[in-house]
Amino acid sequence: MTTPAGSGTGFGSVSWWGLSPALDLQAESPPLDPESKADTEHRTPELDVLLLGSVDGRHLLRTLAQAALWPRRRFNFYVLENNLEAVARHMLIFSIALEEPEKMGLQERSETFMEVWGNALLRPAVAAFVRTQADFLAHLVPEPDRMAEQLPWLSLRALKFRERDALEAVLRFWACGETGPETFPMNCLWDSRLRHYLGSRYDARHGVSDWDLRMKLHDREAQVIHIREFRRWRDTGVAFELRDSSAYHVPNRTLASGRLLSHRGERVAARGYWGDIATGPFVAFGIEADDKSLLRTSNGQPVKTAGEITQHNVTELFREVAAWRRPRAAQGDPEEEQQRASGTVEPETSGASAREPFTIHFLPLDSAQALHRKSRYKGRFQLLYVACGMAHLLTPELGACVAPGGNLIVELARYLVDLRPEQLQSFSTRVGELALAAGFAPQTETRPSETFARFCKSGDPAPRSTDPALESRAPPPEVLAPPLEAMSLPHGDLTQPLEGLAPPSAPLQIPSESQGSLGEVLPPSQEALALTNSESDSKTRV
Repeated sequence: MTTPAGSGTGFGSVSWWGLSPALDLQAESPPLDPESKADTEHRTPELDVLLLGSVDGRHLLRTLAQAALWPRRRFNFYVLENNLEAVARHMLIFSIALEEPEKMGLQERSETFMEVWGNALLRPAVAAFVRTQADFLAHLVPEPDRMAEQLPWLSLRALKFRERDALEAVLRFWACGETGPETFPMNCLWDSRLRHYLGSRYDARHGVSDWDLRMKLHDREAQVIHIREFRRWRDTGVAFELRDSSAYHVPNRTLASGRLLSHRGERVAARGYWGDIATGPFVAFGIEADDKSLLRTSNGQPVKTAGEITQHNVTELFREVAAWRRPRAAQGDPEEEQQRASGTVEPETSGASAREPFTIHFLPLDSAQALHRKSRYKGRFQLLYVACGMAHLLTPELGACVAPGGNLIVELARYLVDLRPEQLQSFSTRVGELALAAGFAPQTETRPSETFARFCKSGDPAPRSTDPALESRAPPPEVLAPPLEAMSLPHGDLTQPLEGLAPPSAPLQIPSESQGSLGEVLPPSQEALALTNSESDSKTRV
């Protein structure tokens, strides 16, 4: 069987990294209103941002790194994901990024971040760090007061109790003492996904990789991705090889997730790798740079690879974030100190969290259509970011959470190599319609972009506009999550049953209404029909 072009099955059903470059969210938000200075005379202005499916925290890190270039502001990031494994990865990634320099040097932090974030296999030292950090986080999840003291930048108070229990179970699986590859056989799982995805083209997988890179990603302004690093990632899942190749052999458990699959007529909960095997983690930090010398070419070829640019960008992000946080943590915020003395600080921001210049709030998984019912969220956010995999949630109810004059950014499907140009255009057109129905108008004062669609809340007297061609992107349902009913359970040795270590079955379910709403974004393609059970069984055996 040959996977039809345009099926999008390489995207997977779980996102582990972003498919667009990191943004400075403060640059994308409406400017501070000078007339509102009286309201903030005794208080630091705040920026409230709602992010759906941001996945890897790249936009948050970029925003914090650039904060020193803007007027003083406190950030409240509200993050909504569609699976708890993504929430756990957020926590781990930020614990690495914000680690004290005395405990972990800058280079070690950046290398650890890159490997945990983008590699399917880890070095033993990095795997040991993940186990230690996951155990630390697992002990904090059920104790909100202790978490507020130890990690003042993190808030899980909005999560439901069963979601916190499931989140703790995910972290405990990462911290599990069983270190053998049999607990999560990443090599077999990766190869199984490749065979399922490529079908009869599996033996020509290097040629497929070359075609996808040169004829698709390079044509979409990602020329810095080198064929060797892209082919290595397609074959093994190792995107960033910072040491000798033999050093990477420990499975990265943070890329494990649970799904309900159909096996011999029954629904079975299973653990496996259901993420991206087509594009890779190179786009988020590896194709753009503030230092333009990293992007120069010699004899028509880039002098730096996406891996080298990623390492430079991540290192600089961590350096800038640490420099921005250090004086604030040492001196404190005088306005907030004055508020605490007068008793006007809200309970949620009082205490240790008030000493941090930002807070990341995680929202319940299924709360996108219910946020507007709470007065604290209705009309609160100056900026709404929607990833391509969550565009089906862009509704009038969600739009009601954005303040008048607020902005909307939707990630487009430009770097999904499986999608044909007509599918990309159809997606953009459809999401533009969804944004219009949600109360947003295209921005007209910004440069056209094929990566992001930008809108402003209707009724803004001075809107920042976007070209209609920038309208958003969310791949069709078969791209983001093939119907569970059509998926068969892979070989028993390759997919791990969820026994004890994983969250309860309820949080693992992908809600049926989400699948239905994804179908509203784009009509399903006939070429994207999933494999039958018999075909899947034959293709997933190694």
